[in-house]
Amino acid sequence: MAELLGADAGAAFSRGLWWSALRATDRAGTDQRRLAVLVRLFLLGADETAERVQQAMPTAGLDALVDNAVVEVVAGNIRATLDIRPHGDGVRDFLVVSDQDAALRPGPVRPDHVLGIGGASVSLAHAVVRNPVRRALDLGTGCGIQALHLAAHCEQIVATDTNQRALTLAAATAGLNDMTWDLRRGSLFEPVAGERFDLIVSNPPFVVGTGALDFEYRDSGMAGDALCAGLISQLGDHLEPGGTAQIMANWIIRDGDDWRDRVSAWLSGTGLHAWVVQREFADPVSYVSLWTSDAGELPEEAARRGGLWLDWFDAEGIAGVGMGMVTVQAPRSGERRPPDLVLEEITGADEQLTGPEVAAFFARREYLHDTTDAQLLGARLSTAPVFLEEQSLPGPDGWQTVGAAVRRPGGPGAVLGVDEVSRALLAGCRGEVPLGMLLDLLAAHHGVDGDALAEAALPVIREAIGRGILYEAD
Repeated sequence: MAELLGADAGAAFSRGLWWSALRATDRAGTDQRRLAVLVRLFLLGADETAERVQQAMPTAGLDALVDNAVVEVVAGNIRATLDIRPHGDGVRDFLVVSDQDAALRPGPVRPDHVLGIGGASVSLAHAVVRNPVRRALDLGTGCGIQALHLAAHCEQIVATDTNQRALTLAAATAGLNDMTWDLRRGSLFEPVAGERFDLIVSNPPFVVGTGALDFEYRDSGMAGDALCAGLISQLGDHLEPGGTAQIMANWIIRDGDDWRDRVSAWLSGTGLHAWVVQREFADPVSYVSLWTSDAGELPEEAARRGGLWLDWFDAEGIAGVGMGMVTVQAPRSGERRPPDLVLEEITGADEQLTGPEVAAFFARREYLHDTTDAQLLGARLSTAPVFLEEQSLPGPDGWQTVGAAVRRPGGPGAVLGVDEVSRALLAGCRGEVPLGMLLDLLAAHHGVDGDALAEAALPVIREAIGRGILYEAD
């Protein structure tokens, strides 16, 4: 495809601009004509003649393609009913089967529409911890994009969905990629009652709404954020000791409420360690506009449905919707550590959650719990590669520093405010001498009591370790 479209048209296509890709496929040479037809059909939504489709897919046969609803006949030409697109994980290339979205087909999508590769599914795939495990569950698999990525490091994959069409297309995705998944139909954990997994991932129909079930890919049929609440509160019953679950979720934020309180309540009593990250906040109008336009409905129908949706938001006193990811980890066998909950907002475009960062976050939290202050003072610490960022204001004596922080590039939430002493301490942490000795040297330099400085510095040191800014050199 890259060779067919060329660099410029390919880059434009990746941004959702199709006309240049259509132009490139029109100009395809004889040796690329079959590929050009496939791209036009399944990625660009263009009509093709029956003759060209037959030439592009001679072994499938046009009649079989029509009978199996892969393509349809429209005004004598052939039009694809499915989206079949390449996707890669940096190592392997896949093909993913889904329904064509509203931008390619006129009118609203069907109620059992199967969403393709979207922003939420890509974010989840990037954030999943890729340690090898035995059993994994993809809850709400849709077209099967998460299961595709799980196949590289999971021995057994169970994928569920309430939508039979989604399971059918997920089976097609698996088949095209020479994979086999255990596909089961049902809601939440009903299809896996009594079973446990080492890894659970889910990009469920999390949209906050009235409880109407208009489109299965976005609506759960449960009012508000009840789906996410129920899903997250049950995770502990289906995780093996030490197992991990990573869930894309939305939550209600009411006027005057802190979103952390709401999500914390979902986790209360589960015994799970959790890292909850709010990536975005959407006001009601923005939120409703996003999802009404996504379905491709006519303007008058979108306006009617959107108005009813906003009326419900007003009646419920909802100020907006938080969007993000919930990652939990079940205690290991014999572990006595109390549940460790961290809920925070991380909104920077360069602070995306990745699998290695998520795994490192939980490892650091465990290290901090298991390491006493005395052990920390005896440890040799090193500072990770960080930037020192200063904020200054002009004054009578020139620029005056009013604030400073260190930031670890690429680390989500990996920023720490520093003063003169902590700046010097971080600069001195090179893995050469114990932390306690560095603090004594700093105390002598500033003329303060060493024990008092250590007492004040240890919370900052622990925060720096938790953010991956400091680590034990050994």
